[in-house]
Amino acid sequence: MTEIIKIMEIIGTIAFALSGSLVAISSGLDVFGVAFLACITAFGGGILRDMILGINPPLIFNNFSVFLLALIVAILTFIVSYVFRSKFNNFKTKIERINNIFDAIGLSAFVVIGSETACVNGFLDNGFIVVFVGMITGVGGGIFRDILIDTTPYVFKKHIYAIAAILGGIVYFILRKYIQNIQLSSFLSILLIFTIRMLATKYRWSLPKIYINDNNDN
Repeated sequence: MTEIIKIMEIIGTIAFALSGSLVAISSGLDVFGVAFLACITAFGGGILRDMILGINPPLIFNNFSVFLLALIVAILTFIVSYVFRSKFNNFKTKIERINNIFDAIGLSAFVVIGSETACVNGFLDNGFIVVFVGMITGVGGGIFRDILIDTTPYVFKKHIYAIAAILGGIVYFILRKYIQNIQLSSFLSILLIFTIRMLATKYRWSLPKIYINDNNDN
């Protein structure tokens, strides 16, 4: 299981670091801003997870190699975007699609990591904590990212995002607790989250909203 967690951590870190970097570049941040946003996107949810579970200091501060991986992804993304900056806007739609795919991969991986972290820290019998911690691990970094670029967090306004994380966490908890097959739990949870995210993007699924008309008729 340790190897599976490491692989998912690497995949999730690369995916979220790339996602954060692309958002930062699109927002006009400098190289430090790109690197910072990439790291906060990759690790913000994990830090929240560890705070909730009482893990101090958060695990990322004992794992410099993963932090370095996110930093390298951010710098490489910045360099490539700088070299092809004249074409960046022309390919913005394609970049957003790529970013969405990587974001879905990162979400899927980190929900499983967060859920398993709760399980191994003594909360396997508490489904609420397992699902909530899994969800916050997946969406927390993106919330920090969007707040830092002064925009309403993506998770609150567009497509099915947190719901996908919650459903994936529920599937993971049930399989982990009652079937006790971690590999199957991880695979099915990741598959479910990724599929929901891709379908939500393709068909523009969103939760109900209330649109307020500010125009006064009086």
